[in-house]
Amino acid sequence: MGKNWCPDRPDILEILREAEIQGFDLIPSGSNYAFVLQLDAGEAGKGLAVYKPKRGEAPLWDYPGGSLYKREAAAYVLSELLGWQLVPPTIVRDGPHGVGSAQLFIEHNPRVTFFNLRESRQFELQRMALFDVVANNGDRKGGHCLLGVDGRVWGIDHGLTFHHELKLRTVIWDYAGEPAPPALLRDLEALRALLERDHATAAQLRELLSRQELSALRQRLERLLRDRRFPESGYRRPVPWPPV
Repeated sequence: MGKNWCPDRPDILEILREAEIQGFDLIPSGSNYAFVLQLDAGEAGKGLAVYKPKRGEAPLWDYPGGSLYKREAAAYVLSELLGWQLVPPTIVRDGPHGVGSAQLFIEHNPRVTFFNLRESRQFELQRMALFDVVANNGDRKGGHCLLGVDGRVWGIDHGLTFHHELKLRTVIWDYAGEPAPPALLRDLEALRALLERDHATAAQLRELLSRQELSALRQRLERLLRDRRFPESGYRRPVPWPPV
């Protein structure tokens, strides 16, 4: 596939928005259609992105129709607001099948999942667990945790997020009931301050989520900062199926 663009490039979002689409290939798995885009950004070179079109979303009884691609983008915005950079750069753009999300493809070892990382990358996975609480992730499978060739742990597949009702389903229950690391709590407190000040980046969430969903996000954040602990499951179906 060749080397993809670095996710830390200051112009990476512009590249994802403006690069010419030269081809696309279906990813033959999952309940929703997803494609790998072959992009050409001129002098910035060529690279790959994962494209999830609105038209390819399977109807769900509990999520508003045609909203999953926006949730993918909102997860990236939330990750950036927290300063955690655990979601690959993601934007909304038109593609071969209409509007959808386009996420920078992360080169990674496909044989490594959460279950291989849980002993050696505890802090990154604790961070991901707290992110999933704030985002209300309803589908954190083990295979949605990637070990990039850059050595970083990344989280992908965030279409089932930000519901206003409790939907948290995750394989990362290792820290349930334990105190959250102080450094991560400080980041959560900084996020609260950004949301209260209506920071410009935080305002992007209003374009992607409903008012009710944003209110519920704030409530989850306040609960985490009050309890200062990883939550315990305490409800039906706390782990997605299949877990990988």
